Amino acid sequence: MQARLKWVDGVCFMGETGSGHAVVMDGAPEGGGRNLGPRPMELVLLGTAGCTSYDVITILKKSRQDVRDCWVEIQADRADIDPKVFTKIHFHFVVVGKGLKPDAVERAIKLSAEKYCSASIMLAKTADITHDFELRED
Repeated sequence: MQARLKWVDGVCFMGETGSGHAVVMDGAPEGGGRNLGPRPMELVLLGTAGCTSYDVITILKKSRQDVRDCWVEIQADRADIDPKVFTKIHFHFVVVGKGLKPDAVERAIKLSAEKYCSASIMLAKTADITHDFELRED
């Protein structure tokens, strides 16, 4: 896996992934930025949510669950002093479908957290990571 990051101005950077996608990262105005893009640590959270959601959806589909929508609401706390690592992260999954089995959703989330999601397993080295979910019938 490769990526490239180029400084643009102030605390603004342009990142390009190995797959050819670009993203702008910037800081808040009080930190010298112009708020042109998400903060790098916000992208870490989004990337982790994407990683675990990919797993959960894939596992549920393989379990023949009729999933029609899914999103994750994330709440995270960081350390007060440098390095300001994540200390707590909570993932709240909302899974929408037809006749979804709660035990199948719980199993998918657990497998992702403990076996498949590289990002959340890595972040669990510094953060207490918790999960819950709600099911909505479509």
